[in-house]
This record gives sequence, C-alpha cells and structure tokens, in this order.
Amino acid sequence: MTRLTVLTAALTALALPATAQTVAEQLNDYPTVARADYVFGCMATNGQSRTALEQCSCSIDTIATILPYERYVEAETVLSLRLVGGERMSFFRSATMANDIVAELRRAQAEAEIVCF
Repeated sequence: MTRLTVLTAALTALALPATAQTVAEQLNDYPTVARADYVFGCMATNGQSRTALEQCSCSIDTIATILPYERYVEAETVLSLRLVGGERMSFFRSATMANDIVAELRRAQAEAEIVCF
C-alpha cells in the first residue's frame, strides 16, 4: 500500500463515525423532556394504562420521524398562542405560514394515529 492509500483509508475511517453520528442526531433530535411531555399529555387524553403509554410513545416517535423538532416547536408555539385572546394574537389564527406549520403537525399526528392506535 502506498502512503496515499493508507492516508485515504485513515481519513475515510475517521469521517464515517462523524457522518453516522450526524444521521443519528437527525433521527433523534427531539429532547427526552419533549418526548416525555408529549407522552404525559397523550396519556391524560387516552388513559393512564400501559397500552396508552405504548401507543403514546409510538405516536411521538412517529411524529419525530416525520417532523423535525424545530418545526414541532414552531407548531406547538403557534397552537399555544392561538389560545391567547386579544388583537395581537389574531395574527396566529390567520397567518398562512402559521397555518402551514400547524397543518404539518396535524398531518404527522394523523400518521402517528394510524400507525400507533
């Protein structure tokens, strides 16, 4: 083997774990506390049973595969702001961008419902 071949092989080996870690991070970008918060809320709605725990955990995992965490936070923020009254918050009820963000979350939730419940 030439020095160039050895150097290329070494650099490739070093680059692979970084790429794999990046992919893993992308697939699991929801913090544990966000997942737990979702599961608690879901179980409050669907019952405090082992079956509900499994279904709700499946649901947030499915949503996480469809919607990046940043978009999830944006949608949850819009939804919570829509609950607030007043003229200033009316923007979040009618803005096209806000509606699109919420629609993405609703589609992900619908997919999770089909898969998990």
